[in-house]
Amino acid sequence: MSPDPRPVIAAVRDGRGLDEAGAALIARGLADGSVSDAQAAAFAMAVLLQGLDARGRVALTRAMRDSGTVLRWDLPGPAVDKHSTGGIGDTVSLVLAPVVAACGAFVPMISGRGLGHTGGTLDKLEAIPGFRCALDRQAFRRVVAEVGCAIVAAGPELAPADARLYAIRDESATVGSIDLITASILSKKLAAGLDALVLDVKQGSGAFLRGPDAGLALARALVGAAHGAGCRVRAYVTDMDQPLARAAGNALELREAIAVLTGGTGALRDLSLALSEACLGLVGLSGAAEALAGGHAAERFARMVAAQGGPADLLEHPDRYLPSAPVVLPIPARGRVAAIDTEALGHAVVALGGGRLHAGDRIDPRVGLADLLRIGEEASPDRPLGFVHAASDAAARAAVATVQAAYLIGDGAAPGPLIRCEVSPDD
Repeated sequence: MSPDPRPVIAAVRDGRGLDEAGAALIARGLADGSVSDAQAAAFAMAVLLQGLDARGRVALTRAMRDSGTVLRWDLPGPAVDKHSTGGIGDTVSLVLAPVVAACGAFVPMISGRGLGHTGGTLDKLEAIPGFRCALDRQAFRRVVAEVGCAIVAAGPELAPADARLYAIRDESATVGSIDLITASILSKKLAAGLDALVLDVKQGSGAFLRGPDAGLALARALVGAAHGAGCRVRAYVTDMDQPLARAAGNALELREAIAVLTGGTGALRDLSLALSEACLGLVGLSGAAEALAGGHAAERFARMVAAQGGPADLLEHPDRYLPSAPVVLPIPARGRVAAIDTEALGHAVVALGGGRLHAGDRIDPRVGLADLLRIGEEASPDRPLGFVHAASDAAARAAVATVQAAYLIGDGAAPGPLIRCEVSPDD
């Protein structure tokens, strides 16, 4: 007979906290089904309403990590990774993984798909013909060892407690709990057997957490729990008051990541380098800028794409392989960009078919927004706000109106810094 989870739920409900034994009981029960959906929802609501202290967050994170397989690596260098809480035009992972690999670390990156207004790394990579995100464990290990990096979907054996609790949180209106967000993010990442982890917590109009207090609170919770679970860690609160890249949409963002890998400049490059150096610094390495400028990161990316089933010459001929939308319309405006409702841009991409509202929705990789102006730049007849890439004229016209409404034209404050603050275990 399985242990009864009700005393654990009651302890959290009554503010008496969560210890390691209670967290292990809940995580095992989520994974093997002995904790019912009703009990899981009650646990999630208790955590949302009462909160967990630092010890409780560590206990839940470790228990959910250990609810399935925890990978162990035998590599001639450290295993490191980066996680972002999600935003618009955030294609850092596609640049960072090969940069860090080119500097002597190994990046076993387990990523997710987009849901709601934010895009997913796996969806972007699947715009490449033949690219396989669902590698078995043996193939995943082989690509990481041979190339230095691989970007894959989480298999059912990694943190199964989180997979179940994640769905229940959505149904029970408990998604917003910082404690549950922390355990969810870290249980999957730490199950990858990492030596070090950098966390990118987005803040602003395109982030899930808009307010500065919420972003900083999540960053501190993530750092405390990861450190408590034995992983070297840093977190950065970064700007999402405007798209990071000038594109939003899967193939369009992939083109921009390739441009950065082959010499392009801009905010995407700047943040990718900063977070790459942070990953490397945690394990005593450096050289991100040199790896990018010298073409070594581009070479690693090309090898990773080929090893995961994509074309070997993608970087040389991206337009040969990446799909293009049949309709492209400019987004006219006149004046200085004062502010951007970045979440609205994400919803515009979803409405075009480039994102999903439900887990099973199909994605059109061709569609999205490109050449978007940033805060402080001037729109004119010769320089529109950007361009809509769509499957039909009607969809394109609707997206033009949405983007125009999302941009505030006029006087406004200068854009904030790309990195707003850093959080370490010593803070």
